[in-house]
Amino acid sequence: MQDALQVVEVEGLDWQAVRNAVNPSFIRANMRSTVERMEALLDRADGPGMLFDTDRADPADKVIQISVVDTASPLWIVGDLHGDLLALEAALAAMRDPASQTGEEKPRIVFLGDLFDDEGFGLEVLLHVFELIVDAPDRVCLIAGNHDEALSYDGVRFASSVVPSDFADFLNANLAHEWIERAGKLAVRLFARAPRALFFPDGLLVAHGGFPLVDLHPRLAETGEWNDPMCLSDFVWTRAHPKARKKLPNRFSRGSQFGHEDFAAFCSVSAGLGRTVTHMVRGHDHIEERYATYPAYRAHPVLTTVALSRRLSRESFGSYERVPTMAQFVEGALPRVYRLHIPADMIREVYPEPNPGSLDSETIQESDR
Repeated sequence: MQDALQVVEVEGLDWQAVRNAVNPSFIRANMRSTVERMEALLDRADGPGMLFDTDRADPADKVIQISVVDTASPLWIVGDLHGDLLALEAALAAMRDPASQTGEEKPRIVFLGDLFDDEGFGLEVLLHVFELIVDAPDRVCLIAGNHDEALSYDGVRFASSVVPSDFADFLNANLAHEWIERAGKLAVRLFARAPRALFFPDGLLVAHGGFPLVDLHPRLAETGEWNDPMCLSDFVWTRAHPKARKKLPNRFSRGSQFGHEDFAAFCSVSAGLGRTVTHMVRGHDHIEERYATYPAYRAHPVLTTVALSRRLSRESFGSYERVPTMAQFVEGALPRVYRLHIPADMIREVYPEPNPGSLDSETIQESDR
């Protein structure tokens, strides 16, 4: 595996075209058609046929061992969006840019989850991802993030087990709007069946958060039951400690951390079950630079990537404008990172910075419930 992370600075896009594509009104105007098409896709007797669905051991399998990767078709990985429609449009534009193309095939996309919450354009990002799916389901894979998994519907109202949970609040405020309510129900359905992890044949593990922590390893090694609920939860909720060797699992909290020796131990267990893991790409942690690798994880490298162009309300430090990132699959190596240099004035135009001291600017700590 390559030691040096490949990083591409994306500065020469047609940024005005990207800005023009950020059109929430247009997305909402097409909401009925998008929702109806997505409902029909999920209602198909043979399943929606999304990217990597054919590799599932059975229709309920959420920890997918991928048999073969078509390297002729670029595979992009997009981390947390949290309603960032501008970052999503920039990522899609960069994928289409001839400078980033590696072949003639159309790109495939793996979303690492957390499409909504933290204000922004949660509904529009969700609908836009729906559009991408229904247009070419076999080219899109959507992994559940913790905010996605936390969203629920009891037949009357929506709820969420995390904070911030403004998307559930938005859905409940619009229960009288048929198509917004149906979009929310679709999100719950889609993420209920979404993968929690992908195991690639070159040793790459892809998940939103992490992997089953050390207290689950003996049972996992004995049963080989990757879809155990506790394992599924750890793929979604666990966080990377950048320096620690080991971290004790905290089963009173969904925010458990892991260290580099914990990842090495998981790689050993996974290999014993016929799934080689040598490196990982994930989202979940909102790094200021919007991507990070960790020197302590040199033996088993980990890349964190998120696609956020602004400082979220619950982020205390750093500049308001950020450089969102995405990654491209590179066989046998950490994915190649693309930094999307959206003009600062464009970010502020789409997401005006809250006034200091306003309610929106208060830091909100995410709940680990």
